[in-house]
Amino acid sequence: MNKIEGVLPIVHTPFDEQDEIDWDSFQRQVDWALECGIQGCAIGMVSEVLRLTSTERRQLTENLVSAVAGRVVTIASAGAETTQQAIEYACHAQQAGCDAVMAIPPVSSGLSDQEVLEYFRQIATAVEIPVIVQDASSYVGQEIDLSVYTRLIDEFGAERIYFKPESSPLGPNLSRLRDATQGQARVFEGSGGISLMDSYQRGICGTMPGMEFLEGLVAIWQALERDDRPAAYQVYLPVCALVALQLQAGLDGFLAIEKYVLHKRGLFATDRRRGPISWQLDDETRDEVDRLLELLEAALRAQNQG
Repeated sequence: MNKIEGVLPIVHTPFDEQDEIDWDSFQRQVDWALECGIQGCAIGMVSEVLRLTSTERRQLTENLVSAVAGRVVTIASAGAETTQQAIEYACHAQQAGCDAVMAIPPVSSGLSDQEVLEYFRQIATAVEIPVIVQDASSYVGQEIDLSVYTRLIDEFGAERIYFKPESSPLGPNLSRLRDATQGQARVFEGSGGISLMDSYQRGICGTMPGMEFLEGLVAIWQALERDDRPAAYQVYLPVCALVALQLQAGLDGFLAIEKYVLHKRGLFATDRRRGPISWQLDDETRDEVDRLLELLEAALRAQNQG
């Protein structure tokens, strides 16, 4: 198995005008991402998994493995409202050929730290592939206590348990996790890229952004890996401005702009999202996205010419 590290974007789920998954657009997205130089693809919250049927979620996992065709690692979403559901999703992902699964805790009720620990413990016990423990509390669910992370590392080891903490303040929380595990924890940044520079200095092993600004995120990561921080910041600043627009409306803000950009690029046939939807992209925000995309593309061109 290839290492689970580097730039591992979350796939978006394209829908046609009949609200069915558009698998041709899905394949275009994956092929384009591979051309950008990624190290893997994952299914996560911005894949709209909470708005898919259980059948569609399984299809998404199977089609991700098929679309990638062994070229990079694949990671499926296994988070659910019950432990049994999560185990079924995780086992299905393993059988489909995924290299890892990622799960958030149940979101419909507040759980004790012990209940959250037991939820992830049972998922990890049910499969042989790594489990990425995701705290998506910046926009859904509850924060995962540091003790859950450390106990999972102690029980299963750093090769079986990875982490994607997204609770605020992100940077200090990453450092707390790193220090509490004596540097063992393998951590992914999940801010869409807005905290990537700070997170990289704190020892992350990868980033899991959306697809919409992927060329920029790959360029930033590659610059950081070769210790060229001026080049990284050149691309990072327009990415920051773009993600700041997404953050204003939570998960629906990310989805609206992500799908607008992928449709604009010609990768998705539509920019349709599953309803109900709490936020729509207005004309003025759309214009600002377009202006910032031009700045991002100019920064990428400058690097390529340098």
